[in-house]
Amino acid sequence: MGSILVIKSSAGGAASVSNKLVDQLVARLQAERPELKVVERDLDREPVPHLSSATMAGIGRPAPETEAAKPTRALSDALVAELQEAEILVIGAPMYNFGIASTLKSWFDHVLRAGVTFQYGPNGPEGLVAAKPVIVIETRGGAYSEGPAAVLDSQEPHLRTMLGFMGLRDVDFVRVEKLAMAAQEQIAAAVERIGALRPGALAKAA
Repeated sequence: MGSILVIKSSAGGAASVSNKLVDQLVARLQAERPELKVVERDLDREPVPHLSSATMAGIGRPAPETEAAKPTRALSDALVAELQEAEILVIGAPMYNFGIASTLKSWFDHVLRAGVTFQYGPNGPEGLVAAKPVIVIETRGGAYSEGPAAVLDSQEPHLRTMLGFMGLRDVDFVRVEKLAMAAQEQIAAAVERIGALRPGALAKAA
């Protein structure tokens, strides 16, 4: 059975806007594709370990060299398997200090593995993850998609780069900005955009 892989990275708890919008999106995806199971990773509740000498011993080499490194490799293998098996990938990505949450970066650190999710060919890096629609819910307190603050946005370019490196280039970004200024209006607009995701990720997944 295929799946919808859901990655949440908000540190906002019950008040998280990105988590609420992700839940609404997933409910719509399930209505469209009831045969797909939902696999969720909430990185706030169950964080993936950050990079360290210990984690690198498990994921940074062809094979773990010590017993202590084997659990890290097992986790990385499980995360990669979830990504490869998914038919749709949904990521909730709030902006923190102009970039993504460190917990989300840690998830990428565990799935971006040479020879597993990407490789270097004669023409440069090649993605090894099966093509699939990706929907990213980006929430931001300010406005960074245009204007003078756009140069401060390292969130979306970073996500595009890491996803593209694995071969995932069919990405829809739902930007929800100005939440510190006009939250309710922006959330309402985001809900409308999620409802209008066609002929985008929903159609491509059908």
